[in-house]
Amino acid sequence: MNPPFRAEHIGSLLRPAGLRQAFRRLQQGQLAALAYEALLGAAIGDAVRLQEDIGLQSITDGELGRSSWFGFFFERMEGFRLEPAAFKFRDDQGNAYEWPTCVACGRMRRKGGITTGDYLRLRGLARRTPKVTLPAPSAFHFFRFHAPADRAIYPEDAAYWEDLVAVYRAELAALGAAGCRYVQLDEVPLAMLCDSSIREQVKSLGGDPEALAATYVGVLKRILEARPQGMTVGMHLCRGNFRGRWLASGGYEPVAERLFGEVPVDAFFLEYDSARAGDFSPLRLVPAGRAVVLGLVSTKRPVLESADELRRRIDQAARYLPMERLALSPQCGFASVAGGNPLTEQDQAAKLRLVVEVARAAWGSG
Repeated sequence: MNPPFRAEHIGSLLRPAGLRQAFRRLQQGQLAALAYEALLGAAIGDAVRLQEDIGLQSITDGELGRSSWFGFFFERMEGFRLEPAAFKFRDDQGNAYEWPTCVACGRMRRKGGITTGDYLRLRGLARRTPKVTLPAPSAFHFFRFHAPADRAIYPEDAAYWEDLVAVYRAELAALGAAGCRYVQLDEVPLAMLCDSSIREQVKSLGGDPEALAATYVGVLKRILEARPQGMTVGMHLCRGNFRGRWLASGGYEPVAERLFGEVPVDAFFLEYDSARAGDFSPLRLVPAGRAVVLGLVSTKRPVLESADELRRRIDQAARYLPMERLALSPQCGFASVAGGNPLTEQDQAAKLRLVVEVARAAWGSG
């Protein structure tokens, strides 16, 4: 069976305490880089065994060697500095949290493989299908769309996108040449543009939500038209995931027609763990030949979902898209940043095991 599988994991896993401590020692100059790499490799091996023992068919490295879901990518490139993002994270108590994002202060260049080393290490450890996760290109732009680059370097957006498209095309080509056949793009901005308050904020800063969405979809089309033959590409839609906090709310309807109809991926991994994600009606717009992985299990809280409730929600989604085109996953990773979400490793394992068990009950296979 080709991916996506009936039971999927989005990507990141909680960093073990020992690995977090080792990273701090590395930063403080108390641990040699080679010693840290050995510890990291062992932790990734444990993460692979966890996923395979639970019964998952696609396997990630838990993103254990990354600073965050996005930061690692530009940290391994040339041409960036950090500035405050235009948007803030929120929590259940109504608090807001600022965070930094990248700004292009030089020409964006790929110094070498960005994720190829991650893939090769994972391939050497996994017996099942390795999956590599990358941030979608919109992340470079949207979080500071009003000032994404030094205009002395990129006076117009056309050259900015030309360089970024070249980076992504080269990275996908290198992954394909290394043997990678399963890639997931983590897309946050298009999901954020489902939120009416975010759309108003964009307008207040002089932006056009529809034009931005069209630009991001156009960039994805340019990148993916050159993807290696035989490579399955999925897209995860995320409303922000920082230690249990989020950036946006709102159902997929505002972007659904453009997203589902124009983005040339094989599967959409959609967050559906809370009312903030809206209902399943936008699934009616998913064209033939595209799968949807329902992110029904929350990685933001430790409470374990009910298997019966998950089955009920899968049945609801099947009113809009046939069961044979659906699958199940957590709504996001467990540690989009190194600090991780407020769960334990035991909570994490229980949730992944639930995904596999419910998928087997619903479809007869994981």
